[in-house]
Amino acid sequence: MSLLGPIFWISVFLVFYVYFGYPLILWAITAIVKKPVRKKDILPSVTILIAAYNEEECIAATLDNKLSLDYPADRMELIVISDSSDDKTDEIVMSYAQRGVRLLRQSPRAGKTAALNMAVPHATGEILVFSDANSIYATDALKKLTRNFADPSVGYVTGKMIYTNPDGSPVGDGCSAYMKYENWLREKETLLGSVVGVDGGIDAMRKDLYSPLRADQLPDFVQPLKVVEKSYRVIYESEAILKEAALKDSSDEYRMRVRVTLRALWALWDMRKLLVGKGGWLFSWQLWSHKVLRYFCFVFLIAVLISNAFLISNITYAVIFVLQIAGYCLALLSPVLIKKGVDPFGVRLLNYFVLVNFASLKAALKFLKGEKVVIWAPRTG
Repeated sequence: MSLLGPIFWISVFLVFYVYFGYPLILWAITAIVKKPVRKKDILPSVTILIAAYNEEECIAATLDNKLSLDYPADRMELIVISDSSDDKTDEIVMSYAQRGVRLLRQSPRAGKTAALNMAVPHATGEILVFSDANSIYATDALKKLTRNFADPSVGYVTGKMIYTNPDGSPVGDGCSAYMKYENWLREKETLLGSVVGVDGGIDAMRKDLYSPLRADQLPDFVQPLKVVEKSYRVIYESEAILKEAALKDSSDEYRMRVRVTLRALWALWDMRKLLVGKGGWLFSWQLWSHKVLRYFCFVFLIAVLISNAFLISNITYAVIFVLQIAGYCLALLSPVLIKKGVDPFGVRLLNYFVLVNFASLKAALKFLKGEKVVIWAPRTG
């Protein structure tokens, strides 16, 4: 029983460190030490790659958006890789052929990573830009991304995702707050050297740094890590804007979070050398703090709850335990409360916090069982 107190407080400290301590340390370091990106307006040749599976509802709007970007047409190439779509996706893409859009078809269906591996050898651009099939870019997004490549130390650039059309659901608001938090971290990490996480829907990299990946590997995570491994920077460009609708249904968001976390855990395993200094000890600290401890924060939360339950004979611990239980109850009941007009923003954020950590728990169990994800249904997780 004597160990319960230390277990409780160490676990509380780790939860605090993951969400507040690491950001505070980043803020303090970057207030003193900065590694700015030497940006310059340049116009390298660019190939935009869009992997798509059954995207008939949004692919036309996405193509119209990309073709209307403020970038010289003779410096921009657009390739859509259909992952064996069986709706009207291919037909719609082919209708844009006269406007220079190229369609590649992957058969049999093999997932986004395999689709990108297939398309990159066909790309003619110096810079590869990765877009989702429902990603809408700001008009100047390409110019904002590419200006960072004027700095020869930069190998990969990620833009800023903004969730649109908030419907008042707990997940939508939680997503927005989460992305604001993540984008703040990326701004600070960029000042240190490299960011740890990217969006995937508005990313760019030097073509000669692209590494073919296994179909089960997460390109949005492994590819940037490989760029760091090659001693190039991965940076965040806050003025390259992507607009995308948040998933409206909690179950869809949960499945998506499980899938992304599971693939990220395998990515960390595959790139584990970076956790022990391969990309520099500063980046190793960032990777542990921002990703590993974040994904396993559910362990600390469980430890806090269980150890607290055995310590409630003390009034201080009893109060903390009641607050914990109340917090989890509010998170679970938040959709019902919101429907009844009880709508504090903190409850929505709490709901999303619990959802993300439950998803991490589920993903960790799948990881321990050796499960992997290669293909999935778009916008349903």
